[in-house]
Amino acid sequence: MKKIIAAIAAALAVCLAASCSGPAGGAATLYYGSGDYTAINPALYEHGEINLLLFAGLTAHDSGSNAVPALAESWEYDEASLTYTFVLREGLTFHDGAPLTSADVKFTIESIMNPENGSENESNFEEVESVFTPNERTIVIALNAPSAALPDYLAVGILPKHLLEGQDMAFSNFNRNPVGAGPYKLADWDMGQSITMEAFDNFYLGRPNIDRVVFKIVEDYSVRALQMRAGELTLAQIPPRDSAEFRDSADFVVYDMDTADYRGILYNFNNPFWKSNPGLPAALSFAIDRGAVVRSVLLGRGQEAWSPIQKGSYVNDAIEKYAYDPLRAKEAVEELGWRIASDGCYAKDGVRLAFPISVRATDPVRVDMARIAAQNLQDIGVDCTVDIVSRTDWAGQYAYLIGWGSPFDPDDHTYKVFGTGQGANYSGYANAEVDRLLLEARSTPDRERRLALYREFQEALSKDPAYTFIAYIDAVYVAQPGLKGIAAETTLGHHGVGIFWNVHEWILE
Repeated sequence: MKKIIAAIAAALAVCLAASCSGPAGGAATLYYGSGDYTAINPALYEHGEINLLLFAGLTAHDSGSNAVPALAESWEYDEASLTYTFVLREGLTFHDGAPLTSADVKFTIESIMNPENGSENESNFEEVESVFTPNERTIVIALNAPSAALPDYLAVGILPKHLLEGQDMAFSNFNRNPVGAGPYKLADWDMGQSITMEAFDNFYLGRPNIDRVVFKIVEDYSVRALQMRAGELTLAQIPPRDSAEFRDSADFVVYDMDTADYRGILYNFNNPFWKSNPGLPAALSFAIDRGAVVRSVLLGRGQEAWSPIQKGSYVNDAIEKYAYDPLRAKEAVEELGWRIASDGCYAKDGVRLAFPISVRATDPVRVDMARIAAQNLQDIGVDCTVDIVSRTDWAGQYAYLIGWGSPFDPDDHTYKVFGTGQGANYSGYANAEVDRLLLEARSTPDRERRLALYREFQEALSKDPAYTFIAYIDAVYVAQPGLKGIAAETTLGHHGVGIFWNVHEWILE
């Protein structure tokens, strides 16, 4: 056994050396612990760290999460005509060498807006009336109502019209062979194993310093920590509980990065149980010990959550936060007509107050959060269990340990998540007042008015919760010390996405 272990260690040492020097020729390669992908297309699927490497948008986000010029060298907004005018940089090309023009931008936006494509980003462009292209470098976007967040949303990667026009986009072979204009281009995709990308010489900000980036598919966060220790990865996001030994080692650098990424219990309002008990989510929210979650699961690297936008300047600190109060939780449940039965569980009209919280098996942080929440609910008389699943059954489940978050405009991941019938509203939540406030806020250019509207939105949501918010989590990244250039001050988004925003500047020594 010792000989086998020694042989494995020797092999890993060779891999580690190769991660810096690469094959003959000295190309530097960064190995990143990544989740899996079955399709890559930023117009259709919003999730994915890889989009920041393969694609580029008209805009991008800087270290302060502000929208800044990217493929577009500039833009103007005319309030009278409700039009944005963007001007592309000169000489832009896709990875295949084809020129990137205004026609590609128009094609991308219209593809997102086409309901037949089922884009997760469709709601971001609801106010777009039409897109004009006066010449190859100019894009004019006409709106039917103001859209304050549009510059943020135009960070979406631009697609090559010449490779996708006339195809069924959801089933196109392009999604397995993506071509963009980002800092890296696809070199190889070994499904379920790795995605290899090479530096793009014609990237608009200059060729990246690191020659090759390999997304190694490691869905389990704890396994990423094991592979990081073994020298198989250059960079990985890991759970807080796995970070202690890295912090004590000179062989690694640990980045504790702030995020706008929250976790909470999603209630499936399409389920008859919640439809017939609309007041329960608010009552149960008092039972969750968020402080215990931050201390024991996040090891202090996070904070208690009570709003989907509390990390930004639009936060309303005066709303009901559902501070941990088991007695108040029991009183609120009983006000809804529930009574403790002989088995110690609440019941009403012959129905027990019982439900599982579903949670994905690959995320140990969420599993631990779900277990604490279930125990908290059991403590007040709710028969709550944890259902660890390999796939999410959005339609059939009772509740789910959800995660969302955006460090960008407050419209991002609020309208699409809490608006009735919107694409990311997986809970089936519907509240007319929330709809009204979110719609007016996204269509209001005046910042002070938007501030007031988002504060009203948070109040309306707190009175009729879609989720029981639990915690915001810091993203813990571990890197080899030779990796330089990570902007540690950046506030990251959902799943800690955003660390690669300046990857073209990184250096691997």
